[in-house]
Amino acid sequence: MNKMPLEILKLAAEACDDKRAEDIVALDLAQVSLVADYFLICHGTNERQVQSIARAVKDQMEEHNVSVKRLEGFEQARWVLVDLGDVVCHVFHKDERSYYNLERLWGDAQHVPLEVGN
Repeated sequence: MNKMPLEILKLAAEACDDKRAEDIVALDLAQVSLVADYFLICHGTNERQVQSIARAVKDQMEEHNVSVKRLEGFEQARWVLVDLGDVVCHVFHKDERSYYNLERLWGDAQHVPLEVGN
């Protein structure tokens, strides 16, 4: 059975939280963009943690039979993009996150409440 985008978002957020990702934010883009239904944004404090978070998202999706369309930026671990189709997960290095500031860029998008332990 196919998972709904909101379910995928929550699974990805759990994976990020399990690897102690910081400041996990979900944006509902359905009304403001054709790019995706949701963006999940978080950051790690170093390259190894960024890779660990991205790997956890990928593994979590594979466990739940959700296909990972693309994984970009993993080697550099400054901004890893995990494309899950209707959900795009952005795992930043903390220094890059404030520079790109996706939350401000997509300021028209509503925040989605997540039940993760931040």
